[in-house]
Amino acid sequence: MKRFQGIVRIVLFGLATVASSNWIPSQQPSAVGPVPGLRFIDSSFENASPVWYEATEEGRVAVHLLYDHERDSTNRAAGHIHIRLEGESGAEIPLEFRNLDNIYNGRPGSVAKEMHRVVLSKDGKNWRSVETEVLENRVRLQVKLDGQSLWLARVEPYRLSDLDRMIDSIRTDSRVAMEKIGQTVEGRPLEMIRIGDPKALRHVFLRARAHPWEAGGNWIVQGLVRELLAQQSRPLLERTCFWILPMANKDGVAHGRTRFNLRGKDLNRDWDQPSKQEVAPENHALEKWLEAHLASGKRIQFALELHNDGNGKLHLNAPNQESERYFSRLQIFEDLLRKHTWFSVGNTRTLHGSGTLPNGWQNRYGVDGAVHEFNCQWIERLEKGPMGKDWEEYGVGLAKVLDDYLTAIGNG
Repeated sequence: MKRFQGIVRIVLFGLATVASSNWIPSQQPSAVGPVPGLRFIDSSFENASPVWYEATEEGRVAVHLLYDHERDSTNRAAGHIHIRLEGESGAEIPLEFRNLDNIYNGRPGSVAKEMHRVVLSKDGKNWRSVETEVLENRVRLQVKLDGQSLWLARVEPYRLSDLDRMIDSIRTDSRVAMEKIGQTVEGRPLEMIRIGDPKALRHVFLRARAHPWEAGGNWIVQGLVRELLAQQSRPLLERTCFWILPMANKDGVAHGRTRFNLRGKDLNRDWDQPSKQEVAPENHALEKWLEAHLASGKRIQFALELHNDGNGKLHLNAPNQESERYFSRLQIFEDLLRKHTWFSVGNTRTLHGSGTLPNGWQNRYGVDGAVHEFNCQWIERLEKGPMGKDWEEYGVGLAKVLDDYLTAIGNG
């Protein structure tokens, strides 16, 4: 009898285990043969996305993105894509990207709707934009290998090595200074690039790559830097000093993450309060740099935060006071964007703080600013999918925009 009771307990325990794991035998994956022509999907190189993949019964390759998570939050993000397909030259590979159900500010939503296009390259250097098929929460496309390898990314990649090359190319210019203001979670240096006369009356700050997948901001910075150092920009650098933090989330870029730093912190949130060094050393270092800059008697007239999304608007968060003054000033800035760049998509306006860098800097330090998103799918004015050279062109125009804007507001 005791032996029988023991057997019953084992059976019941097994049934409970099956029930708790929602395991149903008929729903278990079956062995599926390889996709013809595909040998491997490589994600071992610089800035590659962490993924896993499998062949489906329909003969597609299902590529599953891995989420990165925000601490003390339900938020999760997967949207960085940078992989290399290895296979037979001429092979046609049907792909489907999955795990796109993100949670943003506590609200579920799929990032699939912001992935109508991706970019391809046969050498990892020269890229072209192609259309995708967007389903409710999946993205499909079929690619053809022109050679034995094909790189695929959501936007044209800009890696740490690209930033290093850009920095090396300008390091010896007398108008340029580099300062290490801190380091990332993993100890990578955070460089503040100064271009212009530090004694100038006008000071501008720009930050890019707070979110690792959003490479567009780095291309814009690169275009801006090159324009500032062009011969015709010398008068501008005599009256204006530019301070640029080109890659705020270096660890995330290195590891192919999507949104948060390695300790689960969104670097464009919670600027309405002091940063915690143990959680966000990247923000803590920037905050201490700003406070020292202001304490030295130098004002910053404008701060611009560069991002990518699926819309490309200028996001304006009015300070707690003087919202009318703020919006009127930023309308001048938007009009100049339309005049000197291919910007055309408008803005969003809010009267309450969102905790972004520009909003926090305005409320805590009196520094005007805005978050500038760039559409990762389409440039309306150019009628094309965006590439690195398009964003660099935008950076060139941005130099003129900032100069005219500071002149219009009277350095105040």
